[in-house]
Amino acid sequence: MIKMSDKMLTLEKFEEASEKVKEATLPTDLVYSEYFSNQTGNKVYLKPENMQFTGAYKVRGAYYKMSTLTEEERQKGIITASAGNHAQGVAYAAKKYGAKAIIVMPTTTPLIKVNRTKSYGAEVVLFGNVYDEACEKALQLAKDNGYTFIHPFDDPAVATGQGSIAMEIVKELPLVDYILVPVGGGGLATGVSTLAKLLNPKIRVIGVEPAGANCLQESIKAGKVTTLPTVSTIADGTAVKTPGTSIFPYLQKNLDDIITVEDEELVVTFLDMVENHKMIVENSGLLTVAALKHLDVKGKKIVCILSGGNMDVITMSSVVQQGLIMRDRIFTVSVLLPDRPGELTRVSGIIAQENGNVIKLEHNQFVSINRNAAVELRITLEAFGTEHKEQIIKALEKNGFSPKVVRANI
Repeated sequence: MIKMSDKMLTLEKFEEASEKVKEATLPTDLVYSEYFSNQTGNKVYLKPENMQFTGAYKVRGAYYKMSTLTEEERQKGIITASAGNHAQGVAYAAKKYGAKAIIVMPTTTPLIKVNRTKSYGAEVVLFGNVYDEACEKALQLAKDNGYTFIHPFDDPAVATGQGSIAMEIVKELPLVDYILVPVGGGGLATGVSTLAKLLNPKIRVIGVEPAGANCLQESIKAGKVTTLPTVSTIADGTAVKTPGTSIFPYLQKNLDDIITVEDEELVVTFLDMVENHKMIVENSGLLTVAALKHLDVKGKKIVCILSGGNMDVITMSSVVQQGLIMRDRIFTVSVLLPDRPGELTRVSGIIAQENGNVIKLEHNQFVSINRNAAVELRITLEAFGTEHKEQIIKALEKNGFSPKVVRANI
């Protein structure tokens, strides 16, 4: 049950937080997406929190929470646990307030998030494989050293700071019908859904989780906070086993629904975002955009919160490659051909006629005992999409080859 004595998550505190966070945030005006609007039959707007100083919305909650602490609490040193974005938010806020910050991050945290956290002057401790393990370590260090712990999501003050996003959305788009919000531990969803309902109960707020880390969905089904045995998702910022206990009643009351998204959907959404909006958005931040296809509505004004954009180059490269493969813009075919001069030229000529672009060739002479009968040629190509891919395959078949599509190897 929600405690009415809670001092946070009231309209007065949301208004206070909305003014306070302006000291540490950049304006993130809504971006109308013609592409996603056309795809869904709705009016889709993006709330680009990936454009914040720290590359994510987390600075809002961290900065507002820091403002509510006493000077004594700040000077003890601030500690938190985070997969990256909250870490940067706390580090940035601590620097602004002249406080020492210690951040415990999972060992799997992308390097860009670790380095940026350090760049704000914080001490980084790498521990555990997931957020929950890092959090246990942070709580132990806080107990041992007397540090002030700031929870990344299970804190009403932090959630109140995050709710400033909803204030900005409603001021800019008063007639918004749906707000889609990413869910990890639930702090952002708590702040956004609670304030949205206070401002206009008709606004529907939908939480979006990775299918491999759907702790809130399972908790709401069970009617109590539930811990997942494991989590597995490329959306590292929302890879959380257990939602926040103190904020759970607000999520139960104010979220209208929860949508889950598979990792594969995030991969192709990344390509859509880069190609159509020229924006880098991390996998957790893409949850809300990927969820648009699961929302069975038309003609509605929908805001997707892009929670962050802190993605390292290696991860980005991998996501782009996988996205191109999934969109049939890169594919590999295997053909068998006699081991005699001119056969390779014949194959490449057919591909060239169909405007295919060869990016890799693998020639295996040992696929058969009789090399004169057959050697294998694996060709990795660029195409314009599925239709063009099928066109190239049919051209090879027409010219006497039997192409077999195999796993692309870039």
